[in-house]
Amino acid sequence: MLMAVAATFLTVSATSALAAQSTTPRASAAELAIDAAVPRPEPANVPPPTIGDFKMDSTASVPDPAKATEKPAEPSPAAKATESKPVEIPAPATNVNDAATAAPPAATAPAPEPAKEPVKVSTVAPADQPVADRLRDMLGAKSLRYFDRKNERAAVEKFYSARDYAPLWTQAGTLTAGGKGVIARLKDAAAEGLNPADYPVPDFAAAASPDQLAEAELKLTASMLDYARQAQSGRMHWSQVASDILYPEHPTDPAEVLANISAAKDASAALDGYNPPHKLYKDLKAKLAELRGQGDGPMIHIAEGPALAFRAATKKQGEVAPEDSRVPQLRAKLGVAENPDGTHYDAKVAAAVRKFQESVDLKPTGVLDDRTVKAINSPKRDRHIDTVLVNMERLRWLPRQLGAASLGNAYVILNVPDFTLKVMQNGAPVWTTRVVTGKPGKHATPMLTETMKFITVNPTWNVPPSIIYNEYLPALQQDPTVLDRMGLKLERRRDGSIHISQPPGEANALGRIRFNFPNKFLVYQHDTPDKHLFAKEERAFSHGCMRVQNPDQYASTLLNIVMPNERYSPEKIRSMYGRSEMDLKFPTPIPVNITYQTAFVDDAGKLQIRKDIYGRDAAMIALLKNGRSRDLEAMVAHAQPSYSRPKDGLPAGVSFASDNTYSSGPSFFERLFGGPSTVTPPAPIGRRPQQRFTR
Repeated sequence: MLMAVAATFLTVSATSALAAQSTTPRASAAELAIDAAVPRPEPANVPPPTIGDFKMDSTASVPDPAKATEKPAEPSPAAKATESKPVEIPAPATNVNDAATAAPPAATAPAPEPAKEPVKVSTVAPADQPVADRLRDMLGAKSLRYFDRKNERAAVEKFYSARDYAPLWTQAGTLTAGGKGVIARLKDAAAEGLNPADYPVPDFAAAASPDQLAEAELKLTASMLDYARQAQSGRMHWSQVASDILYPEHPTDPAEVLANISAAKDASAALDGYNPPHKLYKDLKAKLAELRGQGDGPMIHIAEGPALAFRAATKKQGEVAPEDSRVPQLRAKLGVAENPDGTHYDAKVAAAVRKFQESVDLKPTGVLDDRTVKAINSPKRDRHIDTVLVNMERLRWLPRQLGAASLGNAYVILNVPDFTLKVMQNGAPVWTTRVVTGKPGKHATPMLTETMKFITVNPTWNVPPSIIYNEYLPALQQDPTVLDRMGLKLERRRDGSIHISQPPGEANALGRIRFNFPNKFLVYQHDTPDKHLFAKEERAFSHGCMRVQNPDQYASTLLNIVMPNERYSPEKIRSMYGRSEMDLKFPTPIPVNITYQTAFVDDAGKLQIRKDIYGRDAAMIALLKNGRSRDLEAMVAHAQPSYSRPKDGLPAGVSFASDNTYSSGPSFFERLFGGPSTVTPPAPIGRRPQQRFTR
């Protein structure tokens, strides 16, 4: 009904308007001008009305007839100007469904243009844009050619993409300060015990085209990443040397290396920062320079001849610098870079000779005499250089942070071939003692880093299966009373296995104290009843564990670091000796680093060389000289062969215990006869197994 009323009203209004248009005289020019000046609303782009648009307003009020007679408000001048303008009314729809089609189509606004992406402005300098374009292409298609490691390749691509592929090492074809610093560090790699040939430096001076500059850019980046990785973690992985080495991994992050070097004010110093920070390493680096005479001349031989001496100028006599044809070789041998072809034995050469004499315990006269020439040509000197190199390499395997920061960087370091143990704190030794380490071969003491968590006073020695199999069972077959005579206890468990142990006491193989740092090799440090072994110079007698000469002092030193308020003393430790085990737990564990340093600098600043008891040096030297670090496992026999539980040949009713117990103590025959044994043990029962029990 509402629609019908509305249609009727629109029809009447339209008819009246047409009639008025036919009877009203034509507007004058002034009126037309006024009409043109009046703004008109734009047509609304809305859909035609539907039935839903005509709803009764329930809140509308009924009009008041009295108010309906009030005089209407005076229209505004603009409204008056438009009163005479005809209004076009569309024809009424015949029904509700026709309402949508009866109205003329609404005017449609033009579709807005899609938003355009902002144009990215390149941050690359115009002079470097050709090189950047080539870098973009090379990293997209040929990056594998320069970076064979997946993580390095991804990091390099992301790094250069973030800088719009602008070159890092050059600007407008000229080396930057950062590029010069990195190149200088790579060329000086020998000073760090590394091989400069492993980090080739491209010739930027010969790079004349964008292609050549881009290729040089990537080659230098690859060499820089190789240097950082090997400086921090080593030229070879410790697992390639032997199976009884385990250090925590600390590889470089190539993304971090790129960010660090590119942002550094001194790129050379930043790259040098990936070498070990330890004093042990820095001391060896200094000794390497002394052995080389600041140069790399192991292949140069100095001929014998008259003594050469330099004398400074005096009032009566001028400077004396004798001339000799051997001097250029001497300059090369001792690393005197100034005037390399000069034949005069001048002040620079004499100073280099004096420094060399100091390094080999000769009187530092600066005179090139026969003893000095022999020392310079000595093969022993070259062997010492090789020894220092492999020891610097092994120090790269150690954690970057050796100690516990909360304990004043306290840590324990045990050097196997030197047979010494040190407790370090705040960069200085707190306490030192002698130790006995593992025998060469299958009982070698492993190299590792772990944390000491507690000390056991009055420990029980649980004999490990390997010792039971190799030593105790054969002896039991020959003498059933031998275990009783040694104070050992044999237990047969419900599953039929046997367990042999030694209760706490003065004669216990572990002594009175055991120092526990749980590890996969099941080794630890402990006291020993065999004190006489500490008097020997070479002390490799154990099954792999480390025997400490003064365990009560060692325990009190460690406990005073982790619990300073308890005031432990050696006397207090000894008062705990008895028949019951007692664990003293550390609130904060102390790192224990077991190393193999055949070359080190002592507290007096002298280079010390020790015997390569496990053959580690020989294997690593051969590897480094052959350049086959990835194939070292094929060259090196593992220090400890494998042993396992036998499958046949055991006495009736005898089997092994299944628990993993610590192993240590002297061998069966050492305990039975006293001291290192020269007795050949009985042949093992059954066949030799293959799986290894590590200790």
